[in-house]
Amino acid sequence: MPNTYTQIHIQCVVAVKFRQSVIQPIWKERLQQYITGIVQNNGHKMIAINSMPDHLHLFFGFRSNQSLSDLMRIVKGESSEWINNEGFNNSIFRWQEGYGAFSYSRSQIKIVADYIANQEKHHKKRTFLEEYQHFLNQFEVEYDERYIFKPLE
Repeated sequence: MPNTYTQIHIQCVVAVKFRQSVIQPIWKERLQQYITGIVQNNGHKMIAINSMPDHLHLFFGFRSNQSLSDLMRIVKGESSEWINNEGFNNSIFRWQEGYGAFSYSRSQIKIVADYIANQEKHHKKRTFLEEYQHFLNQFEVEYDERYIFKPLE
């Protein structure tokens, strides 16, 4: 859209269905490259991406030509299909329903990118669920405990 100028930086967090630890180091980088391609092909700018065995963080410059929910539907759907077609897992791979999305100012870009790059270090001190609840609380997002990312019971 002509004469539309935005500066929107979003960090999205998605979990593997039932928070199963199935993202393996051997194909983690390829997954991140694939998702980066999806984000960029949809007109957005990837700033940082990193995954742990049970979840993924992506931080990007968001363009207003698409809704966030559409972008995340495409990212999760296409990456799941790619993982399954590549045969990386013994069972069907799926992302858990939903996602977390948090916005940041330009001055916070380096801090957030560094945080995402250092996921392995952070998760030595805090679980994914603790990290996710921290984000929700920090950003004052109301949530229902019944719908937070949970493992299979």
